[in-house]
Amino acid sequence: MRSILPLVTIILALFLFFAGCTSPGPGSTNNTALSSPGNHLNATGSPQQWIDQVPVRTARVDDIEVAYKDFGQGEPLILINGYGATMDLWPPGLLSNLSSKKRVVIFDNRGMGRTTASEKPFSIELFADDTAGLMDALNISRADVLGWSMGADVAQELALRHPAKVSRLILYAGTCGGNESIPAAPAVLEQLTNTSGSAREQGERLFGLLFPADWLRDHPDSRTYFPVPTESSPPESYIRQSGAMGVWNGTYSRLPDIRSPTLALNGAEDVICVPANAFIIGGRIPGAWVIQVPGGGHGMMYQYPEQFERIVTFFLDASTV
Repeated sequence: MRSILPLVTIILALFLFFAGCTSPGPGSTNNTALSSPGNHLNATGSPQQWIDQVPVRTARVDDIEVAYKDFGQGEPLILINGYGATMDLWPPGLLSNLSSKKRVVIFDNRGMGRTTASEKPFSIELFADDTAGLMDALNISRADVLGWSMGADVAQELALRHPAKVSRLILYAGTCGGNESIPAAPAVLEQLTNTSGSAREQGERLFGLLFPADWLRDHPDSRTYFPVPTESSPPESYIRQSGAMGVWNGTYSRLPDIRSPTLALNGAEDVICVPANAFIIGGRIPGAWVIQVPGGGHGMMYQYPEQFERIVTFFLDASTV
């Protein structure tokens, strides 16, 4: 079980940290530019401006309204976010590159960002069912799925509960959960639970966990690689999401039942999801790939978005279903 609840305060501090450092770029909210599945992001400007032009849409899924963006051409690729994250936190350059080859769908998990919640208790299994429901609403019968951190937990449950819907599975910075997973070191957990100091200080501590120290020293301006948050979520949703992670029993005993070609992808210097967890997953899923990126932290996709995209694309192209 992960000790994550105090991250509620730190995630909120991270939002305030960015809000105080810079303001959202033009077009970051209330966009009305038209987009439809099958259209690549071909507008002029930066990747951030491209993704800002894609309107947020909603779909009725079970008892909630799920907010999502749908863009690009090719076979569908569903991206599932991590704890406390909203869809505006995916690296724009990564989305731009992926959407040149794939139809990409990003969305806010239940209760986060623009997606509503209900009285149903949050659970990793419910998040997986929400993802399957969104696929149904978008008439996507089968898709490649990439989950980051908690999103990798959800992706595992999706592959187990709805196997016909998952073509290929990418588990980025994930664990199998339960007693079989390897937790972060006590010093890291102590930093995660440290809520002292200003919003800036808390945000800087979180960055120190997302990225290796030497990489941070070489990249002091976070605005050059990390998206500015434009969405916020109710504090209650962070608590409910944390509770869902805390009671999740994991998938260790069920991992051999996953039949989708699987990649367990980790940064070799990830201190939140320690790299050994990728080998646990890879050793349990038949035929799974395990790739670790030297110098990569928990936020590896922000550090090396082009390399990250090449690894993902190579795996998807090389794996047959």
